Amino acid sequence: MKVLYSRVSSQSQNEERQIQNTDGFDYVLVDKCSGLIPFWERPQGSQIKKLIDSNQLTHLEIHSIDRLGRNTLDVLSVWKELSEKKITIICRNPNLRNIDENGKEDKFSQLMMSILSTMSDFERSLIRERQMEGIKIRKEKGLYKGRQIGTKESTEKFLSKPKNKEIFKLLQRGLKYSEIQKVVGCSPNLIKKVKESINISLSE
Repeated sequence: MKVLYSRVSSQSQNEERQIQNTDGFDYVLVDKCSGLIPFWERPQGSQIKKLIDSNQLTHLEIHSIDRLGRNTLDVLSVWKELSEKKITIICRNPNLRNIDENGKEDKFSQLMMSILSTMSDFERSLIRERQMEGIKIRKEKGLYKGRQIGTKESTEKFLSKPKNKEIFKLLQRGLKYSEIQKVVGCSPNLIKKVKESINISLSE
């Protein structure tokens, strides 16, 4: 089954530019929502997930690579998940595809995604660097105290953190620790802690 997917930010925005050449597609799906919403949580994105889970989707085509996610990490995660399921992804702008006509990994697209992955790692390291600089400055001014000794972070608060929420979603999808580490950029100990916290939350 072949699907052409498009996303625009608002109901008033015209998606026509993104859905040219629709011949041969079983479905043309358009989400009209913010790009900040993760791909699988969008109305049409969730429909695509159902097609994947029922082994019906074989081909997903998009206008541009940023239609798959709100940031580089999200894009890489969706691209990797679909590739592992041998679902062909074709991006029209720029011209990228994960699998070529012979069923083999497309080398040029593999290179481009590797560059994106490197940029994502660099972006994460910059964020961490800024955070540490901010903490250092606040410490020097006597404003940073961190968590007080003897206090304990609640399970709910721990799981609500953006990175931990992302780990939680990837665990639900059945990804291995090594795969989650690459996508999120975290330690195996954090993944283990998230998993244990989920179990605690479910038993409460």
